Amino acid sequence: MELKPIKTDKDYRDALERLEIIFDAPINTKEGDEAEILSLLIENYENEHYPIDAPDPIEAIKIRMKELNMRQKDLVGIIGGKSRVSEILNRKKKLTVDMIRDLERILQISASVLVSAYQLEKK
Repeated sequence: MELKPIKTDKDYRDALERLEIIFDAPINTKEGDEAEILSLLIENYENEHYPIDAPDPIEAIKIRMKELNMRQKDLVGIIGGKSRVSEILNRKKKLTVDMIRDLERILQISASVLVSAYQLEKK
C-alpha cells in the first residue's frame, strides 16, 4: 500500500484493512515501519473525525474503581464515610478539593479530569 494522508472514510477503511494484514510485522522491517506510520495516520484521522470525550469525574472514578476491582465501600476513608461515598457516586453531592486530592493520589486519576464540571442528580 502506498502511504498517503487519510482524507476520506474509504481511505480510512483501506488503511485499517492494510494494518490488519501487517499488524504483526517485525519492528525495523519495511512492513514494520509501514505499520507504525499507518497506525499514526489512523490515530490522527480517528482523533479528528471520531473524537471521544473524556468521562466526567464520577464516571472516571467508576471506571478506575472497576479497573482496580474496587467496590464502593473501598472509597470509605478516601472520600469520607459510607453515606458521603454514596452521595458522591450517586451525584447527590459534588467532590471537594480535599476529595479530589485524595482521589488523584490514591486512584491515580488526573486532577484535571476530577475538577471537570458535571451535573448533580435532581432531588
